[in-house]
Parts: sequence; C-alpha cells; structure tokens
Amino acid sequence: MHGRCNLACRYCYLYEGPDQGWRQRPAATPDRVLDRTAFRIAEHAAVHQLPAVSVVLHGGEPLLAGTETLVRFTGLVRDRVPEVCAVHPVIQTNATLLTGRTLDTLARHGVRVGISLDGGTAAHNALRVDHAGRPSWQAAERGARLLADHGPQVYAGILTVVDPTTDPVETYESLLTLRPPTLDLLLPHGNWSAPPPHLRTSGPADAVPDPSGTGAPYAGGNSRTPYGDWLCALFDRWWGAGRRETRVRLFEESVALLLGLPAATESLGLAPFDAVVVETDGTIEQVDSLKSCYEGAAETGLDVFRHDFDETLRHPGVRARQAGAAALAASCRACPLLGVCGGGHYAHRYRAGHGFANPSVYCADLQRFIRHVAQRLGAAGLPVTALDDVRTYEGGTP
Repeated sequence: MHGRCNLACRYCYLYEGPDQGWRQRPAATPDRVLDRTAFRIAEHAAVHQLPAVSVVLHGGEPLLAGTETLVRFTGLVRDRVPEVCAVHPVIQTNATLLTGRTLDTLARHGVRVGISLDGGTAAHNALRVDHAGRPSWQAAERGARLLADHGPQVYAGILTVVDPTTDPVETYESLLTLRPPTLDLLLPHGNWSAPPPHLRTSGPADAVPDPSGTGAPYAGGNSRTPYGDWLCALFDRWWGAGRRETRVRLFEESVALLLGLPAATESLGLAPFDAVVVETDGTIEQVDSLKSCYEGAAETGLDVFRHDFDETLRHPGVRARQAGAAALAASCRACPLLGVCGGGHYAHRYRAGHGFANPSVYCADLQRFIRHVAQRLGAAGLPVTALDDVRTYEGGTP
C-alpha cells in the first residue's frame, strides 16, 4: 500500500538489506495499480472458486497511504470477488500512526489491524526509531493501547522478532499488557551467507546437527542454540500457564504438527506456501522476506497489468515453495523432524552460490525447540504422532 516508512528500524531487512529495489518504485500505490490488483484477486478467486482470500495491506507503513485509500481498496476487492468468497483484510502497521478515528473507520469496514513491536517496553523497542533517530515507543504504545481498547474484532495481534539477548518471559509478559489476541514470533531474517545476529555458522550449509544433539555447526555466545533456547523458555511459560493468556501461533502450530494435525505457517511444516506480493508499481513478487537474501531474489518478471496470479504459480521460485519435501536438501528429507520443521523458513535456507536447497541456518535451533515441545506433549500424555522416534532424542536434547 505504501513503499516508504515513517520509521527507520536499524535492523529492517527491507530498507537496510541487500535489495534496494524500493528506491525505484513509487512511494504511494497509484489508483490504477489498486484497481488492477483488485481485479486480479477477484479473477483468481473466481477461477479457483475460493471460499475466502486473505488480503494483507502492508508496506513500508501502510497507514501512510491514508485510511480512506485502505478501505476503498478493500471495498474494491469485496465488490469484485464472487459472492461466496469471503475477504479477510488486515493491516500490518508499526502502530505509531493509529488514532481512535482511524480505528473506528477500519472497524466499520471490517479491516483488522496487526502491529509490529519488539516487546512491550521502551527498552525492548530501542532499535525502532524514526528517521531522525528519535524513539518510536511512546507513539507505538499509545496506538497499541487504542487498538486493544477496540477489541478483538479489530485487533489481529502483535508480530515480534525474537531477540535472544532479551529475557523471553519478561518480553512475553510485557506484550501481554497490550492484550494481544494473537502473538506471532518470527526469527530474524538471516541465511548461511549473512547469518542472523548472535549466530555464527561454521562448516558447509548442508551440515546439520546429528540426532543426538551434538555436532551443531554453530558457535557463539554461551549456547549453540540461542534462538531455540529462547523459544523453549517462552514455550514453558506459555504452556505452564494452564489457561492461554494469548494465542502464540508458532507454539500452536508446532503442537498441531507434532500431534499430526494440519497447520499452515511459513516457518514450519510442509504445506504449500500460498502468498504473493504486489508492489506499489504493480509488479508481482514472491514474499518480500526473500529481499533479505540478495538483490532481486523476490522478482518474478510479472505484473498485474499483463499477468494473472496463475502465471505466478508457474514461476520456478514459487513452484519450489509448492513442492514440499521434494525441494529440500537431502539431509532435510532424511531428518525425522521433517514433517514438523519442513526445512524452516525458505529465506533462511539461502547460501550464495548454492541457492535455497540447504537446511535452515536455524536448523539446530529448530531441532532444539521442536524436540522440547515434543517432550512436553509426551509428558502431558498427548500422542506425538508426527514424530514416532522423538524418544530417541530425549537424552541428547541440549
């Protein structure tokens, strides 16, 4: 919806990363692009007889486009899709521009709002600053509390990037004060050629920890699995609460996959990924997390004026995301955790000169976390059907 942001978060993979294509695109999405995008969404829904579509309005900072533009676009989509197709629009914002009037308008038009924060305190959000280097927390907290007051019919949840230097329980409990109905935990975007913070890779990209938990190709800090350790500690806090203070999508989907139930997430499992991005100039791209890998990684050569979304499905990069285990490294296909891990996030598998057919750079951390969750389920007497030999690992889990 808008190709620029009012913040300059110091770790942003989009504006601070290797792909600077945003500089050549218009800041605001022209009306003709919005109109054609609505047409393409409706066309795809009709051809495939979809019962529902999810439309994520993002950026940059989508609220820079103006509230009226956002609701006008969602109205275009709703007017054009078949009557049997539900439209679920959501805005992902940094919350600094949210006002009561904006939220009232979005609620009236059935648009939900998700916010991105690093935690529930000013200290947690120290890297989220504006272009003059000023902290954004005061405005973001005000927006987040306004959103919480509007209730779950508008409040989609909070997206938080894991920082292993923080206390996981403290971070979680600080976010609970903002009353999110759902919490999304994301690992920082990194890969074998550009490792994420606090994680050093050593050895080839196809080296993975052995099933006993030894030999992990990582070094750094006091743990080989700092992100896995962080997630395990937070899972124990969330699981042990008995009542669920909020949904934590990563945890719920891990539990579902381990119990042999279907789950859909970009970070875990083997379900085909089903999203594309339309940029402000109308170009169709793969998900923008790929921009963290190299210049042009998300490009398809397609646009909404000349191509439908089915042509995007035939793009080699998108087909690889639809191929499940067949697109993974041999070591991943042989791993007993495959059905749950799914090779991890696609962007995290990249290694320069070797593409994406590698284990995740977070392989050791994911193994640490998945085994831990499996053991907690087993201890609770729940059947871990997706990992028949999980008990093999109990003695070797870090």
